[in-house]
Amino acid sequence: MPVTDVSSRSIPELMSLADRVAVVTGGARGIGAAICHRFAEAGALVVVADLDEGLAKSVADSIHDAHGHGAVGVGVDVADEEEIDLLGDRALSEFGRLDIWVNNAGIYPSTPLLDMTAAEWDRVLDVNLRGTFLGSRAAARRMVASSTPGVIINIGSTAGYRAAGPGIAHYVSSKHAVRGLTKALAVELGPSGVRALAISPTLIETPGIEAGRAAFEAAGLGDLLGSMAEQAPLRRNGVADDVARVALFCASDLSILMSGSTLAVDAGSLAM
Repeated sequence: MPVTDVSSRSIPELMSLADRVAVVTGGARGIGAAICHRFAEAGALVVVADLDEGLAKSVADSIHDAHGHGAVGVGVDVADEEEIDLLGDRALSEFGRLDIWVNNAGIYPSTPLLDMTAAEWDRVLDVNLRGTFLGSRAAARRMVASSTPGVIINIGSTAGYRAAGPGIAHYVSSKHAVRGLTKALAVELGPSGVRALAISPTLIETPGIEAGRAAFEAAGLGDLLGSMAEQAPLRRNGVADDVARVALFCASDLSILMSGSTLAVDAGSLAM
């Protein structure tokens, strides 16, 4: 399927997601919630998917209140194959199409390698990698079947380029794999007009990150997360909307000739 030349469109037209349908996993908090709101602001109809169904519905309600158009909250475990397939079907039944799928759900526990259990390893890989695979497959199947030139966006991490500290061997491995999966998706799905992109954020200040901060401090490593901001060229960590704005770029026609790439939202840290 050839890429459409959009050179004649205005910037507002290129940024618009009007009439498009987006699924965002892990959409009830942090980065996911910020992405849902930015997509809705750009005109998308959003399926907010999260393990916490009540919170997902609350975010969907807030989107409707803020932007005046459709959003639904759905409970889902991204590591569950049946639930992910039902999520894809729910997007179609609610809104009639599927254009954008964001694999954002992820977990970031911290356990020293010598103490890490196989069950802990498996859970991180199940959510962060298996969940990304299942979501990508569900999206791709529906996009290809309907000849929709969609986009799959995987949320990775700067830990997908290098080890980001002790205690996260499972997380680092999962995020390296997400980058590779994104490349494979781009190669295999490109002829059908489906793009795949990844975003690798640095540390993003969200409520959930406090658990990681406490774990590092308990391990005697001090404020390791705070030191990351001091060492980055831009001298700061990120906020959720820093990632959401890049996700909007990836989802929009501004990036229509991009696939297989990983965009670093890293305060310049990977340049070091």
